[in-house]
Amino acid sequence: MKQILCFGDSNTYGYIPKTGKRYDWGVRWTSILNEELGLDSYRVIEEGLCGRTTIFEDPLRDGRRGTGLLPVLLETHGHPDIIVVMLGTNDCKAVYGATPEIIGKGISKIINQIHTYSKKSRILLISPIHLGERVWEEGYDTEFSKSSVETSKGLADVYKKISKREDVYYLDASRYSKPSEADQEHMDETGHKALAFAVLSKIREIEAA
Repeated sequence: MKQILCFGDSNTYGYIPKTGKRYDWGVRWTSILNEELGLDSYRVIEEGLCGRTTIFEDPLRDGRRGTGLLPVLLETHGHPDIIVVMLGTNDCKAVYGATPEIIGKGISKIINQIHTYSKKSRILLISPIHLGERVWEEGYDTEFSKSSVETSKGLADVYKKISKREDVYYLDASRYSKPSEADQEHMDETGHKALAFAVLSKIREIEAA
């Protein structure tokens, strides 16, 4: 059985907009991906954590720095065949003051950790969906600022360049999905399904290579 590790934040976890609960199996994109690939042939490991960043320590929540946990997960799961990385949204928070280029350096460090600790794993880098235009307003997520929205829009170009430099596969999630109107940050059920099939197509491309 082949293993695919999906390493990401709340949109990989399957956070339901506004409620804070988690989408059921069969709704969140990671589970749809697993079902479409075949439960007898593939195991999709869901490693999504709300608030996870690439390299930044969250001053309000412990254990959110991706580079602090990824090496442990790579050893725990026995060097997966494919590793899907979708991070960067939380790096856009105002407290970090990061540009797309700085966030890209964090992504590069994630990729380098995979090369170090799981050399044979193939990598699919996904630039995340954009933040909604009103995400920073009262009633949504005030950890983000107005400039956070523009930062999120700048990630795709940076990540695409990184994917070419690092020779890894790439997908732009914003081409297939967007944040819900409910919270301007997380995907709704339609978004999860659309992303799942976009990732599925990319996984099949990777497997055929």
